Amino acid sequence: MAQDPVKVAPKAFKVLLENDRVRVLDYRAKPGEKEPMHSHPDSFIYSLSPYNIKINFPDGTTEIRKGKAGEAIWQEAETHSSENMGTADTRALIIELKEPNMQRAQKKKKK
Repeated sequence: MAQDPVKVAPKAFKVLLENDRVRVLDYRAKPGEKEPMHSHPDSFIYSLSPYNIKINFPDGTTEIRKGKAGEAIWQEAETHSSENMGTADTRALIIELKEPNMQRAQKKKKK
């Protein structure tokens, strides 16, 4: 079972702010650093540095995600482990949403 990233990788994930609607994480990883399997809800990610991250999913599939400093991306809820494949430190702000996606929840109810 995947866990809270702050609990399984406290060196990489630091809580900057948390309330009943969001949790803001400061993510930092040195080259070669790995974070164990963990989960994130729907999130907004703002990259503070270039990144080259290998994502490993529970089903054994992998994905490489690369980007630049200043990029803003939307990330659907997912469970993964990660590894900084780059040659420099990676840093990002992750804003995790605590409210469920109402449209997705309504679709699930209709099934």
